Amino acid sequence: MCGRISIAVSMDLLTVRFGVEPPQEEFQPRYNAAPMQRLPVILDSAPKQISMARWGFVPHWSKDEDIGSRLINARSETITEKPAFRDSFKNRRCLVLADGFYEWQIVKERKIPYRFVMKNKEPFALAGLWDVHDDVITFTIVTTQPNEIMKPIHNRMPVILNRDSENEWIKKIDSSQLVDMMVPFSSNEMSYYMVSDKVNNPKNDTPNVINPSAQRTLF
Repeated sequence: MCGRISIAVSMDLLTVRFGVEPPQEEFQPRYNAAPMQRLPVILDSAPKQISMARWGFVPHWSKDEDIGSRLINARSETITEKPAFRDSFKNRRCLVLADGFYEWQIVKERKIPYRFVMKNKEPFALAGLWDVHDDVITFTIVTTQPNEIMKPIHNRMPVILNRDSENEWIKKIDSSQLVDMMVPFSSNEMSYYMVSDKVNNPKNDTPNVINPSAQRTLF
C-alpha cells in the first residue's frame, strides 16, 4: 500500500524535469501528502501540462463518492480485472509526481516510518489511473511487489516509472504493452531513512517532517 507521499520541490523544478507547463491553479508543496488532497499529476489527456487532481479514485459511474478513500491504490496484478480500474487502465492513465513516499515498518507492535527517495534527490513519477466524477478529477496510485530495500519494511510499493517509461505510460497505446512497466523499481537508484512520528498525522505538513529521525539513519 502507498498511503502517503511528498512533493515538496518547486514548481519550476517540476516543469523542467518533466518538460511541461505549470498547473492553472496554485500549487502548494506537500511534505506529508495524504489521500483526499489535491496533488500534481500529468494526465494522458493533457500530457504537456501539470494538472491538479484529488487522491482517492472514484469511477465516473459510481454512486458512492466516499469510495475514493478506499481506492487510493490499484494493485498491478489485478488492474485489468477490477471493474473500478480496468477502463481507466485502458483509457485514462496519469503520472503522479512525487519526490518521496512513506512506508511504515511494524517492529514489536510499533509502527516506524521511513521515507523513500531517489539517490539523486530528483522528483519522479508514480504510475497512476484517473477518472472524473461530478466534475472532479480523482486518481489512484498503482502498486506492485517490493524491491530489495522495501522488502524488510513492507510487502508492497508504488510503481515508480523509469524516465524512458514515463511518456509511454501516458501514450495512447495498447494497455497490454504496459505490463512490463508495472515492476519493482531498481533498488540501486533509491535510498531511504527513518523519519519522525510526526508523519503519522497528515496535519503535520511542514519541512521538518521529511528530516531524518535523530534515532538512526538507514542506507
